[in-house]
Amino acid sequence: MSKNDSCSVNNIYKLDGRVPIVKAIPFGLQHILAMFVANLTPITIIAGAGGLAQAEIAVLLQNAMFVAGIATLIQLYPIWKIGSKLPIVMGVSFTFVTVLCTVAANYGYPAVIGTVICGGIFEGIIGLFAKYWRKIIAPIVAASVVTAIGYSLFTVGARSFGGGYTEEFGSASNLLLGAITLIVCLCWNIFAKGYLKQLSVLAGLIVGYIAAIAMGKVDLSVIFSEGFLSLPKFLPYRPEFHVGAIFSVAIIFMVSAAETIGDTTAMVSGGLDRDITSEEISGSLACDGFASAFSALFGCPPVTSFSQNVGLVNMTKVVNRFTIATGAGCMILAGLLPPVGNFFASLPESVLGGCTIMMFGTIMVSGIQMIAKAGFTQRNITIAALSLSVGIGFTATSEIDLWRIFPEVVQSVFSANVVAVVFVVSIILNFILPQNMEVEKETE
Repeated sequence: MSKNDSCSVNNIYKLDGRVPIVKAIPFGLQHILAMFVANLTPITIIAGAGGLAQAEIAVLLQNAMFVAGIATLIQLYPIWKIGSKLPIVMGVSFTFVTVLCTVAANYGYPAVIGTVICGGIFEGIIGLFAKYWRKIIAPIVAASVVTAIGYSLFTVGARSFGGGYTEEFGSASNLLLGAITLIVCLCWNIFAKGYLKQLSVLAGLIVGYIAAIAMGKVDLSVIFSEGFLSLPKFLPYRPEFHVGAIFSVAIIFMVSAAETIGDTTAMVSGGLDRDITSEEISGSLACDGFASAFSALFGCPPVTSFSQNVGLVNMTKVVNRFTIATGAGCMILAGLLPPVGNFFASLPESVLGGCTIMMFGTIMVSGIQMIAKAGFTQRNITIAALSLSVGIGFTATSEIDLWRIFPEVVQSVFSANVVAVVFVVSIILNFILPQNMEVEKETE
């Protein structure tokens, strides 16, 4: 093999192999920009519930960028059995926002740190032993969960497209900005040639950002407002441990594990065109858990695989680990250099929505493809149909009162989490339904 072959831009479509650094960075940067704001938002919400001051939240936001970069590198290049060797981008999870806000309000923010440490170790240990229980995640179960993940992200994309959780949500300027970004992504996808075609999201982000500046939606003065270098702060809060809080959060870690299995399965199926292995599930879950415990040591909520990036992999087929690692490097720099982090964080929500709304759709399409691959047997149709109808129907905002007779811990886990409901229902059906449910044709 020649040197040009071993370090080629064509390696972006291969899991291993070097890509020229100058050409790898744009692809890695594309992954980071797709998830950057979503990585920071949960901390702001949880820390606010814990009564932290704005200066304290700023420290946690910086730590979160650093932790997400380290966790991503561990997924890409495992330490022992922790990590999957897959192009998974890690970030602070939205899944835990509700339960951790409750913990923060009732016990204080130090209790959040204690629960995340315990819950992360719990999920990490479960992940290491995945080969002993993986068989309960049948192909139709995984396919149903992936489909649910795609569905659950549609409203996330729509919310971002309209401008996020602000008073200007749905304004003409936000919709215009989202539309400009989406049109640029589509046009780039149509007219770009070769490997450049896979940079449509980055192109949309750049043009959208420039348009946002022209529209006065970006305050450039904040980029250099915090100095040029700041090291992450280790243990900014001394952890506190409360049994009730730990139990509640441990349950959500199981839900997060189901989402990680779905994300990882969708990425392998859509990006690598093969089935996921037990070792990859084990490594991804172990990283999910132990990296969350590591995140807590820096005062941050749990980290997990980001569905935004799974959608990006499915859309572009760019799976090269080295390429994604350059994005992780940018994330670590953002945690060490406040101007870099402030620049990423200044990206308007509407720009992100214009880029991600189609990516989220590709996850749901991947789930449908996985259902087809599992086979349209009567048993599989029953599992997918019932789990999705219950999951989507029972967690709709208009039907939230269906859960009012259940204990608060059950409501916090399931009432608004379509993925959790689909996972549980599909697992139960996979256990109780007979293997052969085919209708026998009557013979004349």
